[in-house]
Amino acid sequence: MENQSLQKLFENTFPFWNKMERYDRETFLRSSFCIKFPKGTNIHDGNECTGVILIRSGCLRLYLLSDEGKEITLRRLFPGEICVLSASCVFDTIDFDIFVDSEENSECAVIGGCAYEDLARRMPEVKIFTLESALATFSDIMWVMQQILCMSMDKRLAIFLLDEATKTGKDTVKLTHEQIAKYMGSAREVVTRMLKYFASENIVSYSRSEGIRILDKKRLRELTL
Repeated sequence: MENQSLQKLFENTFPFWNKMERYDRETFLRSSFCIKFPKGTNIHDGNECTGVILIRSGCLRLYLLSDEGKEITLRRLFPGEICVLSASCVFDTIDFDIFVDSEENSECAVIGGCAYEDLARRMPEVKIFTLESALATFSDIMWVMQQILCMSMDKRLAIFLLDEATKTGKDTVKLTHEQIAKYMGSAREVVTRMLKYFASENIVSYSRSEGIRILDKKRLRELTL
């Protein structure tokens, strides 16, 4: 039953699925499994080839870890998205560690790294798909680095709050200051100070019980320009 569910998922996810030989599809399925990760679980610590991860429900967070232990969030992945950087054995030229945690209780499908690597070596379509997926992630990484290095904190926080509101379709962001700081690669005190400034300007309001409520989306957008 699980194989049928996985096959349907792979058909909808991988554009190369129908170009694979029957034997390769069977090997692909045998090397794959569904798994549930409780919130806060470290899924990939950069030191092994975990495999390609498809998110079915929940949310995963990709991040870098500095020598001082500071986390820099690179991207969050939601249902329907795919993480290929967790299959580090496919990329010979990547020499930095990407970490992956479950941000929420999450259900994922994982394709074994060895099976995926073998297929990527033999099928150009798989290699191209994998490189394009990695390129999209690297584009997000460069955007994060540009924000950290080149943007003021008020602009970065305004962009973050607007992005969160767009994702949820609500004007309230249900995240703690600590979580926002982690996502932005900043310190909680800096986020709190900037939110206090936004609140003093009647751009947002916030409380521990209700989260951060955007009061003036127009002015928040102006801060991003």
